[in-house]
Amino acid sequence: MVTLPKVNDLGFFEIRLESIGGLGANLAGKMLAEAGVVGVGLNGVSFSSYGSEKKGSPVKAHIRFCHPETHIRDTSPVERPHVVGIFHEALHKTVNVISGIYADSLVLVNSAKSPEQLKSLLKLTGGTIAVVDAVGIALEEKNRVNMAMLGALFRLCDFLDPEAMKAVIRKSLEKKYPNAVQPAIRTFERGYSEVRFQTFELPEGAAMPEYVRYDTPVLGYETQPIGGTVTNPGNSVLKDLSISRAGMMPDFDDEKCIHCAACDNVCPDFCFVWEEKPDKKGRPQMFLQGIDYQYCKGCLKCVQACPTEALSSLREADGYADSRRVPHRFDWAQPSA
Repeated sequence: MVTLPKVNDLGFFEIRLESIGGLGANLAGKMLAEAGVVGVGLNGVSFSSYGSEKKGSPVKAHIRFCHPETHIRDTSPVERPHVVGIFHEALHKTVNVISGIYADSLVLVNSAKSPEQLKSLLKLTGGTIAVVDAVGIALEEKNRVNMAMLGALFRLCDFLDPEAMKAVIRKSLEKKYPNAVQPAIRTFERGYSEVRFQTFELPEGAAMPEYVRYDTPVLGYETQPIGGTVTNPGNSVLKDLSISRAGMMPDFDDEKCIHCAACDNVCPDFCFVWEEKPDKKGRPQMFLQGIDYQYCKGCLKCVQACPTEALSSLREADGYADSRRVPHRFDWAQPSA
């Protein structure tokens, strides 16, 4: 009989996965629950919550486990997780990814940073932080980020059986995608073995962030702005799509560019910055200046369209996009003198 390491007042061990559309958190949650139910005999449930169903949109997957004698009659979102899996490090910019954690909760982050760096980044006062470079593993194994994150989650949740998870992977993939089974299992195994974690003691006199129920504002008839104003429009010049990138980004080489605008024709978010200058014969022509990475979600369509290899795909390093960004100039938005 498997014993859960801890449970809440209702008898549940709860896991919340914070992700973006396209990284497979929804599937990971379903596979995780199945491995717990079929593999070790727990009761379990998994479901997801999200807004617009598209790549790059914030997604949450919720998983609950309990002992067989406990019935699950709660399908509300996981607000007080014992484990949080953060599939995209940059989500902390726009989402309170550590909302509701306990002092002894485990926080797993897909990142190449150290636990100490992530503690500062996430503004954690204490607790256990685990880190795995799921993007790097997935790129090397030519597989998905979610398999590496699942491997790391199984290492942290030692009441689960890794062999049961491998059986779930085979069952889920072998009929439709037989060639993906072994890469997925290798990615899972690397996530399991390469995750590293560190526990930080809560300083004397310090406390965990106060838990506020429903910390994400819900716009309803009492809380919506007057007139139903959209306070965060998707077409705002302030919109930051950098959290949508899943590890890769386009890199621009000015010397190879012939300014043909093939990249601009396929870019869905108008990331490319142009300036009108005279050509060699003195005629006005538009010249590509660079990429405004604030609006780049890393789809890499521009890399495929470029005829001269002036654009290439690059593994994103911390701070590289900010240092290479060429901002758009919105002259119309500037106040008049």
